[in-house]
Amino acid sequence: MASQPSIIDVPSADVSGRSEVQWARKPALPDSQIVNTDIYTDPAIFEEEVEKIWSKVWLPVCHESELPAPLDYRTSGLAGNKPIVVVRGEDNKIRTFLNLCPHRNNLIVRSPAGSLKKAEPSGNPNHMTCMYHGWQFDASGRCVEIPRRAAGYQERICNGDVGLRQIRTEVAYGGMVWVNLDDNCGPLSDFVGKALDCMIEQLDTEPLEIFHYHKGIVRCNYKLFFDTSREFYHDYLHFHNRQTSMIKSGYFDQKYTTYPNGHSVTGFAPPDYTSHTGAETRLLSFPGLPKNGWRHTTLFPASAYNIRTSCLRVNVMIPLSDRETLVEIRGIGLKRDTPEERLQRERDYISVWGPFGWNLHEDLLCAQVQTQAIKPGSGARWNLMARQEDDKVHDEICVRSYYEEWSRRMGRSFVAPR
Repeated sequence: MASQPSIIDVPSADVSGRSEVQWARKPALPDSQIVNTDIYTDPAIFEEEVEKIWSKVWLPVCHESELPAPLDYRTSGLAGNKPIVVVRGEDNKIRTFLNLCPHRNNLIVRSPAGSLKKAEPSGNPNHMTCMYHGWQFDASGRCVEIPRRAAGYQERICNGDVGLRQIRTEVAYGGMVWVNLDDNCGPLSDFVGKALDCMIEQLDTEPLEIFHYHKGIVRCNYKLFFDTSREFYHDYLHFHNRQTSMIKSGYFDQKYTTYPNGHSVTGFAPPDYTSHTGAETRLLSFPGLPKNGWRHTTLFPASAYNIRTSCLRVNVMIPLSDRETLVEIRGIGLKRDTPEERLQRERDYISVWGPFGWNLHEDLLCAQVQTQAIKPGSGARWNLMARQEDDKVHDEICVRSYYEEWSRRMGRSFVAPR
């Protein structure tokens, strides 16, 4: 009878892969350089993020040029499924409200954007009207109409008792509209600090205007997608970057600067467009920005300002769950642009940041695939952020500083979060 082959349970010494025990073992690195993947997959941790982070920080939600005239509005949402409506009042002031009727919590404003000057079928012009029972609110959030109020409520409820929930709002840093759900928060300038000083001349010298907007729901944890904004080691992901900026002298010498509250700024080596079709037309810029200039700031917990020569891009990520993120991307130029200049900015913008541009689709794909891979039972255990290159462009200091801020606000370790 032929002998049975022996069964080897443990990899032999000449096998380069690791055993299950070796794979699961915590890497021999400082805790500051290791992230436990539970923080991307645990629904309880996500709910805690909504409470401790997303309900406490300043968040950009739209641009003032999306509300050009009094009584213009725009609806959106915040993490935790909080619907909001941003309205420019008759006094020209921009205010934000929770988009819920205090009567029975029906959604009040249902369109993504428009003007309150147009009357709804169930209400009057200049008002936000809940279609359910016809309660109406003005652009300051005051309840101005309750059908048959006295007959039903007598004197137990008056209009002044049932105004809309107003949300702290500031317009700043290039005309972006920022909100904070925490009524007791400090001013926006305290939160941003000096993180946008590197581009303040470009943002605030003259009025800006949105010219492009697109959004999409990405099946990824918001932190995984935001990681691609924080570090440039992932330039190896992008074909165009490998063929252009990464071969330029000075690319690897760019340095990161980290700021309080989890923000970061990237060094400013000018992008190289010479190898791209249409590069000779990329002549427009922003005030004080050199030819082919670049500015890049990421803001905790998940937004970014990025200027490349002629275009400002503002990214906003709104987590819908631990595995889904709404991504909003705005292209912004100078308000005084001629039609020809605006068209050129649009072409410049689309070539890099449009849905089929050089980089965006690759970033989105990678974050989505990574989220699919990092899930309970997959074997994923640790993410490493251990590159140290004197804070230069492929150093992961920016990712480390992000998770330090995350840990500070959450009151739990990103290495042992449970």
